[in-house]
Order: sequence, then structure tokens, then C-alpha cells
Amino acid sequence: MLPETVPLCPGDPRRLGGYTLLGRLGEGRRGVAFLGRGRDGELVVVKLLRGGRAAGPRARSRFAREAEAARQITGPHTARVLAARAIGDRPYLISEYVRGPSLQQVVTERGPLPEERLQRVALRTARALAAIHRAGVVHRDLTPGNVLLAKGGAKVIGVGVASLPDGAATAAAPAGSPAYLAPEQIEDEPVGPPADVFAWGATMVFAATGRPPFGTGPDAAVMRRVTSRRPDLGDLRGPLRDLVAACLDKNPAARPTAPQLVRALREGRPPKPKPRPERIPPYRWRMMVALAVVVAVGFTIGVLLPGG
Repeated sequence: MLPETVPLCPGDPRRLGGYTLLGRLGEGRRGVAFLGRGRDGELVVVKLLRGGRAAGPRARSRFAREAEAARQITGPHTARVLAARAIGDRPYLISEYVRGPSLQQVVTERGPLPEERLQRVALRTARALAAIHRAGVVHRDLTPGNVLLAKGGAKVIGVGVASLPDGAATAAAPAGSPAYLAPEQIEDEPVGPPADVFAWGATMVFAATGRPPFGTGPDAAVMRRVTSRRPDLGDLRGPLRDLVAACLDKNPAARPTAPQLVRALREGRPPKPKPRPERIPPYRWRMMVALAVVVAVGFTIGVLLPGG
């Protein structure tokens, strides 16, 4: 049985990289994902760069870096990249098609995961992040929709932005679902592996409770809660609760790394807390300055108005 797809649009290619395109799986800010089938019947995901021949040099260069870095990711917990082509009229990337429902779909339809299954999903997704970061890649969009519960265990799909050669994440507009974005993504600060760790923590809260830790609603409201409020961990219990709480720290430098997540989950205890960084992230400074300005203006108006 083939997965559900949307019919191809008039301008879509019918074949790419030796695969016949069967339909659209989804569409994002930078590209379109198709379901493809090879001559032997193998199913794959074909990601086509948006704009095709009209895409600018910067978009093409970034796509090439992403493809090259994604091919370095190894391990059984992520979808394998099979091929990529960054030149020509239609730059594309072909990856393994993973059969199985998403974590989003399973929790929405059946409710939060039982504790034993939750632990398995937590460990496999943490291992996936460790493999992604080891390859010098920042996912930037880890959500319940990008975790597939395959027959052999959970797999992370949708690897996003590759790192530059010096290890710094490429700059881009905030991408991803607001409920799972790290504060630094929302505030347009440098984004690295700690942002993925934050998203992992938020995803585990959803898996355990059926809702994200900063609630739902309009994007602006959710993002405001992410940057200014404490997460609601619901009835998440035990060592996993402490580990998730550490991942959802507002300060990226205070969060554990992906390898530390793996080790903590295997040992059944959270890693030792990191020393609180003395440096306040720039976005926190801006919030404090903005609050001070509001208070000062309010005080001035109170003094100037009659009866003040």
C-alpha cells in the first residue's frame, strides 16, 4: 500500500535521478518533497530545490552544502541519503523512504506513549541527533512530525540545514514549527546543536503528554511563551523529566549535548547540571531592556499626568 500523496502539479517533473515521481509528500519554504519509485519498486523521497533553474547562487550553494553534509550522516536512526545533485536545472536530494506513522499522528490518534515505548523513542531520537551533530549538521526542525515510528524503531527524518566548514551553522530565517523552536531561533541568534536539543525536549513532552510544553495557539503567542515562560512538563516523571527540563533551558550553553542525552538515557539518570553561564544571551538582554523602557515610560506618564 502506497503512502498518501498529493497529485503532481503541472510544472512538476515526472522523473528525477532515475526515479518515477508518484506524487507530492509535502512542501516547505525551500523545496518540495516527492514520493519516488525505482525500477525495482524501491520507494524513496525526492527533495527538489524550490525555484529550479531560477534559484539563485546562494540557494544553490546552500543546497549543495546541505546535500554533502547530509550524506555524511550514518547510523540506523535517521533516513539515509542515497544520492544528490546540486547542479543543473533541478537540484535534488534522494533519501530513504521510511515506512511508518509519525509520532505526531500516533499521539494525536491514540494518546501519549506508554512509558516503556516513550523511553525507547527518546533513546533512538537522541542517538539520531548525536549522529546528525557528529556529521556537522544542525537539523533545525525536529518535531513530532519528523519522527517516524518505523517497524524497526523510531527514525528522524527531514534533516534541515548543513553546517559551514568551520562548524558554524548557516544563517537563515527561523524555520520549523513554533512550538518546537528554541528561543535563539525565534530571536534570530546563532543557531547550533543546542537548538536541536531544545526541540528534542519539546518533542518528548508532546510524546509523554499529548501537547507541546509551551501550549498551542497563534504562532506569535506560542513563540512569546517559548522565550519568556517556563515549560509545562505535565505529568512527565522520573529521570526523563529532569533531562527534558535541562534540554528546555532558555540558555543554549546550559543544555546537555546529544551524546550526553544518549548516555543519560542509557544510565537512567540525567547528566550533571552545567555551571550556569555568566553571559546572558543577547535576546534576554533585549527583553530586559524592553521591559525597563516600558517601566520608565509608565513612570514618566504617571508623573506628568494630573494627580500623578
